[in-house]
Amino acid sequence: MIPFLAALLALTAAAAAPRPNIVLIMSDDMGYSDLGCYGGEIPTPNLDSLAAGGVRFTQFYNGARCCPTRASLLTGLYAQQAGIGHMVEDLGTPAYRGELSRRAVTIAEALKPAGYRSYLAGKWHVTPGRPVERMKAHDQNWPLKRGFDRFYGTIHGSGSFWDPSALMRDDRFISPANDPEYQPKEYYYTDAISDHAVRYVREHARDHPGKPFFLYVAHTAAHWPMHARESDIARHKGRYDAGYDALRVSRWEKQKRLGVVQPEWGISPTAEDFSKVKDRAFETRCMEVYAAMVEVMDEGIGRLVAELKAQGQLENTLILYLQDNGGCAETNGRTGVGQPRAAAPSLPPLPKETIQFANRPPQTRDGWPMRVGYGVMPGAADTYIAYGKGWANVSNTPFREYKHWVHEGGISTPLIAHWPAGMKSVKGGALCHEPSHLIDLMATAVDLAGARLPTEYNGERITPLEGRSLRPLLAAPSAPPAGAPRPLFWEHEGNKAMREGRWKLVSKHRGSWELYDIAADRTESRDLAAKEPARVRAMAAAWDVWAARVGVEPWTHDIPEGSGSSPTGKKKSAKGE
Repeated sequence: MIPFLAALLALTAAAAAPRPNIVLIMSDDMGYSDLGCYGGEIPTPNLDSLAAGGVRFTQFYNGARCCPTRASLLTGLYAQQAGIGHMVEDLGTPAYRGELSRRAVTIAEALKPAGYRSYLAGKWHVTPGRPVERMKAHDQNWPLKRGFDRFYGTIHGSGSFWDPSALMRDDRFISPANDPEYQPKEYYYTDAISDHAVRYVREHARDHPGKPFFLYVAHTAAHWPMHARESDIARHKGRYDAGYDALRVSRWEKQKRLGVVQPEWGISPTAEDFSKVKDRAFETRCMEVYAAMVEVMDEGIGRLVAELKAQGQLENTLILYLQDNGGCAETNGRTGVGQPRAAAPSLPPLPKETIQFANRPPQTRDGWPMRVGYGVMPGAADTYIAYGKGWANVSNTPFREYKHWVHEGGISTPLIAHWPAGMKSVKGGALCHEPSHLIDLMATAVDLAGARLPTEYNGERITPLEGRSLRPLLAAPSAPPAGAPRPLFWEHEGNKAMREGRWKLVSKHRGSWELYDIAADRTESRDLAAKEPARVRAMAAAWDVWAARVGVEPWTHDIPEGSGSSPTGKKKSAKGE
């Protein structure tokens, strides 16, 4: 009874607080152990401070890939229900249209009738991307048409940090070179996202005092390409010279001290042998740049927190931080022989749109040829390199697999929650071990805002929310919900999983079902499927029911491991949808 009474008292206190502002911060392609407060060596003092004053969730889950995660986050539905079962290509069925469904409302749309204003700084990536004509044909699903009052960021999913492609202000395309409103001494996209988040908080206080706000900050750090300033990279020089194994062991030991893992899980095998690396200077440089990207993002989050404090809003602002998928083992820019850098810019100017809308243009705006290939030292604007599988394995310590897959390394994310006014009874630095999911974020926002999800919106019947509010866990992190554990589900590119309580059923595309006792073995090292055939059959049947309900289609394409590529088509089901 004591945990229940404590939770009830905490909820009563939270309910008495005014409706909070909600700031939702998401980073891109980072692993479970990268933050200092989850075991990493990368300096993240601002996120660590939020964790020390709030709650860290140790079993929070994302959607294994950028687009599905963003669709679930924005709508409170599974990605297939939101229309983005894969990425932003139309694969021919309602669950795979490649843009947000009109049968889903966004957090911004749901909170508007409750008096909230909504702002977005960063990556959208829930509508079709390049070419520009295709983007413009789907402008009805751009942020300002889906409930946001202001937007600064990129429509599609990746691009240069020095000269981001498909950059927008509100509902018009711009470029860093021709933006009259923002001309920093040196443009860097992570800083630009943070600067605009700070700007929106400041201007909201000036123009809409007394109104609550929802701010979605969608960073592209630390997605490839690995881009950072030399001065930021220099702070990490030598930090990764010991290689993969040493870093994984160091993180694992710190994670155990922090309590964000359980010692009995052990640590999954190291994916690559650092002693066999062909070019150590290149490999360590990749992780040095990655660390610099994360550190700069954290600095920007610190500026945002400082602005909330300056405006008197920090006390009653719920800040949530999470990541869109696990560490990324994709090989972009790492294959083939690396090109040496030219002595000077040597290429003629390209048409404006070639630079402005290309994911990886053939050259920089000032004429430097773009360089890729193994051995090209990343960081500068004329490079386009991913950090590689070995370091992704470090990022995901102690778990298996990566972005794309739905083993724990692909779907596990930190979640930091900080809300002084609504969490007064919570001891700072508390841990919450309750399994939770992206689908819960919309439900939490609607609950805390006193909003109501419409049954109809713009003439469409709205799909009911799948998630549940995290409010009870924010108020009492150690008090699990009453009743039987709820099931959670995943499907991406034929990789599929179900989690129910301590049990997880998981399979790679074309693979057989594996069964793990997550409470004892979250690193998924001991497959119990052969010992528990009845449990496997029951959980597989439940997954099939869920898949049919949300519109999952059989995956028919093989995607080369580490490629990051998307298929050009998908077989329709026998139902002929």
